[in-house]
Amino acid sequence: MDKLLKEYKGIILALIIGLLSYAAPYFFPDVFVISSIIIALFFGMIVRNLWKIPSEFNSGIGFTSGKLLELSILFLAFSISYTHIAAIGTTSFVIVAVMILLVLSFTFYLARKVKCPGSTGWLVGFGTAICGSSAIAALSPSVTKNKEDVGIAMAVVNLLGSIGMVALPFILTQLDLSNTQIGLLIGGSLHSVGNVAGAAYSMSDQAGEAAITIKLARVALLSPGLIYFNYLVNRDKVDNWKQHFKLPWYLWSFIGVTLLVSFIDLPDDFLKVMSVIGKITLTIAMAAIGLKISFKSLFVSGQRGIVFGLMIYLFQMVLLILAVLAFQLN
Repeated sequence: MDKLLKEYKGIILALIIGLLSYAAPYFFPDVFVISSIIIALFFGMIVRNLWKIPSEFNSGIGFTSGKLLELSILFLAFSISYTHIAAIGTTSFVIVAVMILLVLSFTFYLARKVKCPGSTGWLVGFGTAICGSSAIAALSPSVTKNKEDVGIAMAVVNLLGSIGMVALPFILTQLDLSNTQIGLLIGGSLHSVGNVAGAAYSMSDQAGEAAITIKLARVALLSPGLIYFNYLVNRDKVDNWKQHFKLPWYLWSFIGVTLLVSFIDLPDDFLKVMSVIGKITLTIAMAAIGLKISFKSLFVSGQRGIVFGLMIYLFQMVLLILAVLAFQLN
């Protein structure tokens, strides 16, 4: 309690920006067409760069950007279920699982090779491989203490996802593909569920349903993806194999909740409430992260992050195209 009282100014500032950002798309849907998470990030950045934030706000902003981000991961787990894996069939599941494994491995080694600034490359690649902002939020506390990297990665992934949402349907309409093939290419590559729905349903309802099913299966693989990527990042820092299982509390909690949701039939209303709480807490955390990012750092790191993210995305698309050609899905 004493800590909260000491840091209340920064917490309240992030809370105000976060709640306004969360409400904005509901009250002004024609103006704010992007996720409230990204709105909060940019609103926070605008405040940070147009107003000299007093030093007494900094500890509260840091507390909110760190602890609330970890807490949001726990609530977001209630929207993930392994039952989506069963819905896509064995062939599609193998394709998606192998694709994620290869993209995560490629991300780790490419980030080292090209020296992408900080941990931005890891976060961009992880978000691209699985589910955009939520995946970045889930991974970030265990791989970086620099919250600027988190904000920049989310900005990059959402920018590339928006471009892909517009470009992919235009490209795929020129090809002779089945709805299943379209669903795999869109659902297996675009960054967020919103991106997938926007792109696939613009082509046909059948393609939309197939793409969403594939996308939800990718989301369900978030927990294994977290374990694998944490292994890649920390494998040179441990003395024996048991230390690989010393994950932060929020990751074990995340995995536990996803297992609970997958195997126990919880009330839909409860799951919806948990999902909303998760989105609100993540939005407030992103507002705090935005309050720590300068436009200069976004411009410098963002440029390299976009190039890196594009390389990861193209690699991912090549894998999916090869899978479509190899398996001749109908």
